[in-house]
Amino acid sequence: MTEIIFDEIGSYPLPEGVTKEWLAHAFSTREEDEKLFYVINDTFQKKIDAGVQVPNYPQFQDMNQQFLSIINDPECFNGPYDVKEDCARIMELEAIEPAAKKYREENGEKLGIRVCITGPLELYLKEFGSTEYTDILNLLAVSVDRFAKKAIESAENFYVKTISIDEPSIGINPQIMFSDSEIIEALTTASQSARKLGADVEIHLHSPIHYHLAARTPSINVIGVESAANPDYLELIDKKLLEDTDSYLRVGVARTDVFNLAAILNEKYNINVWKDMDRFEEIITDIETPETITKRLEKACNMFGDRVKYAGPDCGLGSWPTQEIASRLLTNVAKGIANFKSNC
Repeated sequence: MTEIIFDEIGSYPLPEGVTKEWLAHAFSTREEDEKLFYVINDTFQKKIDAGVQVPNYPQFQDMNQQFLSIINDPECFNGPYDVKEDCARIMELEAIEPAAKKYREENGEKLGIRVCITGPLELYLKEFGSTEYTDILNLLAVSVDRFAKKAIESAENFYVKTISIDEPSIGINPQIMFSDSEIIEALTTASQSARKLGADVEIHLHSPIHYHLAARTPSINVIGVESAANPDYLELIDKKLLEDTDSYLRVGVARTDVFNLAAILNEKYNINVWKDMDRFEEIITDIETPETITKRLEKACNMFGDRVKYAGPDCGLGSWPTQEIASRLLTNVAKGIANFKSNC
């Protein structure tokens, strides 16, 4: 059976005492890199300590602005939406080098990481909405490809196991005016260098309705499904199509829709659990338990067998109240996956 790898999506709660406003200023001005890099690296270390096998860099920036601010910088483009290769850098990857070096020294091998990059369609929708300029979509795809290539080639104390192309609007946003073939072409361009350089290429979707677009994109080999909060999503996936296109799944085995989880407890106790962290912890101790996570993974593997390659939380944890409770969820996932493997 394919070894199931525990990864996570990226976003994470801010450390105590760090505000979104300070982070935004630090990212935009680069005037406090020492503190900024410490915050990023320390958060990344927490993910490693929680047992994540392939952690994503902590995604504290807006997913669109993180890349568009570079793509649209006049000093960083060859022309509109055509980023220069030297500028296509994800600064967070430089910031996590100390934690990666520590891992390498302690384990005698490099850590494999996941690198999320906002996809060309998502960036296009942010800039142009419901228009249809195929040439610009393809330019953005080339720029996304350069970010992926630079991430892989610049790594020192880690290696890039997975490039994730984040396209949450596919299957959800009615503004998309491009044809299936145009979307597949853009996704192929955006992911071609990563596959050539040996990384798995995942597409992160919020709805699997049009997962077939990713399955038919030659350079994408992993399709993410948020199946913990939405178990019926798995029913939309055709195992034969996965086999025919040699595609794999990344299944969600822990819910991250924290507001819905909190609402369950609010209704149960008629309180506001956001003001009662003792009750809030029931999300970890009673709802998203290792046993529940194991059962979800068992269900996915019973349905798809060797086509399940990655598992982890549905989406990012940026909306969770503290880093400590987010880390405890990741620890539960690690235990749940380990339980599944021990029973195989």
